[in-house]
Amino acid sequence: MSPLVMTPSDPAGLRQAYGCFPSGVTALCALDSGTPVGMAASTFAPVSLEPPLVSVCVQDTSSTWPKLRKQSRLGLSVLAEGQDVICRSLAGRDGNRFSDVDWEASEDGSVYVHGAGLWLDCSVHSEFPGGDHTIVVLEIHGLKAEPDREPLVFHGSRFRRLAV
Repeated sequence: MSPLVMTPSDPAGLRQAYGCFPSGVTALCALDSGTPVGMAASTFAPVSLEPPLVSVCVQDTSSTWPKLRKQSRLGLSVLAEGQDVICRSLAGRDGNRFSDVDWEASEDGSVYVHGAGLWLDCSVHSEFPGGDHTIVVLEIHGLKAEPDREPLVFHGSRFRRLAV
């Protein structure tokens, strides 16, 4: 198989190239006036241990991020194997994203997806422009981890399973 040849200015080719890198999938959610608001993000990365920071990248065209960014606390759920339907629901543009999602909210308004492998209680630490995205650095205030849960993996525009 010959390698894909493209220019970095070709968005479709670049998206395909980025798809060669497997990633986990997260749900970034909070209560907004008592209603859950959330989005899926596959551009999640740990940033720092001291202070505890993680990052996500959010499309500048997102209509959800402006609602989330104004909340004092955000729940970040690292989705687990089998939660692909939840991911697709949270990534949708129309309808009630939470209609088929089991979730709970903290007293601070963070929203977490049941069955996720990791819950992080976060607040916005800083934001930086990143092309057609905003790089959001989140400070972690608390967490709940279930390391034995297998992660939801996204690779090549499909959800995959890890081999044991």
